[in-house]
Amino acid sequence: MGIVRTEESRKLELEELRRMLVACAGIQRRKDQEEFKGVRVSSKENKDDVLEKLVCVTSGVSYLGLAIVSKLVLRGYSVRIIVENEEDINMLREMETSGEMRTISNNVSAVMAKLTEVESLAEAFQGCRGVFHTSSFTDPAGLSGYSKSMAEIEVKANENVMNAYARTPSVRKCVLTSSLVACLWRDNAQNDVSSVINHDCWSDETLCTDKKLWYALGKLRAEKVAWTIAKENGLKLATLCPGLITGPNFCRRNPTATIAYLKGAQEMYSNGILAIVDVDRLAEAQVCVFEEMDKNAHGRYLCFDNVIGRDEAENIARETGMPTNKICGNGDIEARFELSNKKLCSLMSRTLRSCYSEC
Repeated sequence: MGIVRTEESRKLELEELRRMLVACAGIQRRKDQEEFKGVRVSSKENKDDVLEKLVCVTSGVSYLGLAIVSKLVLRGYSVRIIVENEEDINMLREMETSGEMRTISNNVSAVMAKLTEVESLAEAFQGCRGVFHTSSFTDPAGLSGYSKSMAEIEVKANENVMNAYARTPSVRKCVLTSSLVACLWRDNAQNDVSSVINHDCWSDETLCTDKKLWYALGKLRAEKVAWTIAKENGLKLATLCPGLITGPNFCRRNPTATIAYLKGAQEMYSNGILAIVDVDRLAEAQVCVFEEMDKNAHGRYLCFDNVIGRDEAENIARETGMPTNKICGNGDIEARFELSNKKLCSLMSRTLRSCYSEC
């Protein structure tokens, strides 16, 4: 998401990684105690099962990445986290050397790879059955904010991930995180514009460029290039288009993406389409879609909890330090449009209970 990480956000991410792994390990130990009946499984079966449940999460220590890793570990997956800088990999090595990683969880490992290098990604994906690409990466120029150049970086990162997927025979499917803003910025002056915004809708590139909505433009182009490569290579792909991602400390831990999403917030608010989604719900949806891709899950999915009102706009303003009127203007909602996540809700209503009944 083009995040420029401060030292504070980095420490928060690493502490959250420790907390998440400890929590998952405790739950797994309780499950093992409850399920163990004295029956031994052969080493071959163990190995095959591990291989079938090995997946890779790009930017695995990002705000969304950590939430996805947590859900996957709870579902019994082995997770390979991709990190992009020496600081994070050194910290993870220290945790491993001290025995902290082994004590906490045997199901999580880390590897350093660059989203700018296809070969690096292909090596990281080797042996994995699936990939979760969170589109979260550090601006190599060290700039703050989400600029037009950041949009170009995002497109190239998606292109590299998909090309690496195409080169890696073990990878069978990919879930990619796009954004709701890749769907809702349309030319409303057109007579044929539907009042319902769903998974079939795409933002207008010219409109995004004219309004300098670089985050929306980056997400739009990045998702489109992913679909082009998937179709050309016969790859199994699903994309989730979430609203503004919220949750504990969401702005401190995910600052650049949060502020970038809110550019144009007044117009989204007045049109009744400024929506939010909790990071844990989004991660839960990603895992459910991933597991259902072998059956009937395919295409794009809009993911949001609700369209915000005045009170929630004020809460977001306090969290981000933005003036409230920069988010909701005078507070009036015209509700000209309706967001629809029926496709995702239908999928999750059929699968959620069976997906998580074992946890």
